[in-house]
Amino acid sequence: MSSAAIKKKIYSGARITPAEALSLFSWDLLELGESADFRRRLVHPQNTVGFILDRIINFTNVCEASCSFCAFHSRAALPPYELAVAEILRKTGELAAIGGTQVMLQGGLHPDYDISAYARLLKAVKKKYPEITLHSFSPSELAHAAKKSRLTLDEALTELKAAGLSSMPGASDLLVDRVRREVSPRKITTAQWEEVMRALARHGLPSSATMTYGMGETLRERVRHLEVVRRTQDATGVIRAFIPWSFSPGNTRLSHIVPATGVDYLKIVAVSRIFLDNVRYIQAGWLTEGLKLAQVALAMGANDMGGVLTEERVLKATGAGAKACAEEFIDLIRNAGRAPVLRDSAYRIINRRPGRK
Repeated sequence: MSSAAIKKKIYSGARITPAEALSLFSWDLLELGESADFRRRLVHPQNTVGFILDRIINFTNVCEASCSFCAFHSRAALPPYELAVAEILRKTGELAAIGGTQVMLQGGLHPDYDISAYARLLKAVKKKYPEITLHSFSPSELAHAAKKSRLTLDEALTELKAAGLSSMPGASDLLVDRVRREVSPRKITTAQWEEVMRALARHGLPSSATMTYGMGETLRERVRHLEVVRRTQDATGVIRAFIPWSFSPGNTRLSHIVPATGVDYLKIVAVSRIFLDNVRYIQAGWLTEGLKLAQVALAMGANDMGGVLTEERVLKATGAGAKACAEEFIDLIRNAGRAPVLRDSAYRIINRRPGRK
């Protein structure tokens, strides 16, 4: 199909095919961005860009997956550690004190952690801070804990939900098994990731989907990842947001890889917006790409800034990872010609005039 025919299809609101999505990577960047922003307005006609006050608490770096793209696990350059529950509560308390609403408990595939270990963390936080939303763990962690406990995914999720889990990030890495076999062979397969997402849907637990690109995959494989996300969302409806970010090779076993460019990132954002017609929120990946590029992404189909993230350690281990505060988010969004709104985990607006009295 010609570019003109694909463009007509995009502006009609029709679903594009994987082959058509692949062709978009050859488009002029401005034309692609305009088309993506049009599709953004179809699903999100408001001129708002949301963000949330949250905190990632990396409670351990002991992980038997030992992915080659990770610089954070204890077999990489960092010494092993496990946070005490008291320390997790202290960090949660700091977030609550500034009005934060969401905690992301994230660890890894700890060889000694079964489902009770994860449930214990949830219960401790919920008992002291019942108002905090626990958007925590990952599909790989769930599958790992369930296997350790000899439970089905549904049985494991029943325990986690009872302990206080509200939603689970759909950490996806790259949903292409050829790549997964090379960089994360000990983590779940693409089919297993989809199985977790279906289980989350059965328990009424929302999720998200991410995309870590720039690990040696082809453009066709990037589109294949998007196919899995769209198919999963069609089947489950649990994916509230899609978050693409580039691989940071520093201090990893893939340090020889040349990092993806800013143009690569903007094209991923735009193609994601056009192809993922069933996902309302596309987040601008400021943490990996920096605030300025994230601001440009708001004109390329993105409509959310994600979390301020008062703590994050995994990306910092690679030498990457930007820093930001709510005031910077507010200024950035306003300077992009959009209206900043403070939201909660369910993307409901808490404050339409953040930063103003």
